Amino acid sequence: MSAPFLKWAGGKRALVPALTALFPAAYGDYYEPFVGGGAVFFALRPARALLNDANEELINCYAVVRDRLAELLVALAGHVNTDAHFHRVRAERPDDLDEIARAARLIYLNRTCFNGLYRVNRNDEFNTPYGHYRNPTLVPEKSLRDASAALQHVTLTAAGYREACANAGPGDLVYLDPPYVPVGEHADFRRYHREQFRDDDHEELARLFKELDARGCHVRLSNAYTPFVLDLYADWTIHEVTTRRAINSNGSGRGPIREVVVAND
Repeated sequence: MSAPFLKWAGGKRALVPALTALFPAAYGDYYEPFVGGGAVFFALRPARALLNDANEELINCYAVVRDRLAELLVALAGHVNTDAHFHRVRAERPDDLDEIARAARLIYLNRTCFNGLYRVNRNDEFNTPYGHYRNPTLVPEKSLRDASAALQHVTLTAAGYREACANAGPGDLVYLDPPYVPVGEHADFRRYHREQFRDDDHEELARLFKELDARGCHVRLSNAYTPFVLDLYADWTIHEVTTRRAINSNGSGRGPIREVVVAND
């Protein structure tokens, strides 16, 4: 079992035991169209997997960790934890950097920005402020080596979620962890990418859930415990789980919250 090397909004690190207890004991290929920080994948370490995310910077980072780890470690060692350096790195345009520098930038910002919150504006510019942490680990070598080993032979894509599981078939496991339906004024994890995930997207995802079931896939889906979600998946088995928010601008907002895991078998 490995742990994620990135802190990610909506991450499932605390929920891994409850989630995996609801997964089938055996399955074919593993598909995760909204991989984010990858806590479930790194816990399962399936032999064959396709991991996808709309965030191209994230997928590039995973590819570099998988394929060019030695170069990445050198690039990370060139970063320092200062306010001035943070703002210089934050202002960089990823398109102007090579794959190694882009991956190092993402990891560095993740470890030095406020609360590890990856957030971009509508212009796709990273806009989380500096975290002012005293001694963050800028080169998490052990975590990166573990992740690199887990990612070997994994297919990585930055496509739409439908495209990501287009080849899922009988006996395969598809875990869907979309940006959640908001449950409060500030409980919005949709802004990790310039495009937002809206109600009609959730309705389309529910249709995909049904299609995957018809293909013979094992399907699991996480989302917020809301009337809208409960209605969308009323025909399926809904398990309630409780977790805590790891990322919230207000410390009082990190208390227990209810979530659902939807299962088709």
